[in-house]
Amino acid sequence: MVAISYEDIVKVPKALLHDHLDGGLRPATIVELAAEVGHELPTTDPAALGVWFTEAANSGSLERYLETFAHTVAVMQTATALRRAARECALDLAADGVVYAEVRFAPEQHLEQNLTLDEVVDAVVTGFREGSALAAEAGTPIRIGTLLTAMRHAARSQEIAELAVRHRDTGVVGFDIAGAEAGFPPTRHLDAFEYLQRENFHFTIHAGEAFGLPSIWQAIQWCGADRLGHGVRIVDDITPGNPPVLGRLAAYVRDKRIPLELCPSSNVQTGAAASIADHPIGLLRDLRFRVTVNTDNRLMSGTSMSREMALLVEAFGYGWKELQWFTINAMKSAFIPFDERLRIIDEVIKPAYAEMIG
Repeated sequence: MVAISYEDIVKVPKALLHDHLDGGLRPATIVELAAEVGHELPTTDPAALGVWFTEAANSGSLERYLETFAHTVAVMQTATALRRAARECALDLAADGVVYAEVRFAPEQHLEQNLTLDEVVDAVVTGFREGSALAAEAGTPIRIGTLLTAMRHAARSQEIAELAVRHRDTGVVGFDIAGAEAGFPPTRHLDAFEYLQRENFHFTIHAGEAFGLPSIWQAIQWCGADRLGHGVRIVDDITPGNPPVLGRLAAYVRDKRIPLELCPSSNVQTGAAASIADHPIGLLRDLRFRVTVNTDNRLMSGTSMSREMALLVEAFGYGWKELQWFTINAMKSAFIPFDERLRIIDEVIKPAYAEMIG
């Protein structure tokens, strides 16, 4: 088999379902915006700041990892800054060969300069639209859907759910809850999830990242999640063997084709996996779960979709067929209409990978 080069991985179309806007800012942009608002950073050298973020996030603790966001959120408090962050996000993803992305952010974290929730969403959606237009002009078209996130330790999930539905025709395609899992089960936000189901709206839930099977079980069976944000701890319900034996929850997740938004590098950083080679993505892929590959936080993990795929190629010996499988899984699981998903799969993804597979 011909070795897959990083340059070739960049060229092929990729689909991304789990990417945080405040976890993907350019270090140079953070430095500029921080100077404008007087926010103190660990360093004002962009290259050194990028290194600081990845090192601070490499603690093995989800809580410590989440602390790094204090600096990015601090510089994202005006409509201009939010627009810029979204515009640059679209351009960076498109330059990496991502043709479809769902990027999430928590509107409630961007209200310190008296923006309203609706103004926050408008600014981000506008930025994505501008960035997508510029990317198309550059010959790297990208379609971006926005997910609105509620913080699981706060009490605004119903409000954010209603906000998401209000903006469903202008670019918001889904809802999410995020933040520290331990002590903040998804069932605390049951009203919001029941409301979203009545509105025929899509949602994913961060579950099974730092916390185990109860979090996944609640997200699916109590809250009705369409997808699992991470969901990596589903392996706790799989008994090793030849063949491995699936417990009832793992079997249900696989049988129902519930997508797992796996983020390999991020999971290693937060201690959910010891290394890429030890990451459960290998087992879950072999068992044919609906596995997708994601970046989570490109700044904190010093990563991109191409890098995540290259790491998997290196760790598991995957070829173009496996990378296509991950990509089509993600596109099938997207929160946009079926005909749009199908068009991207049939007209963009499959032809490009067919050329590589030969």
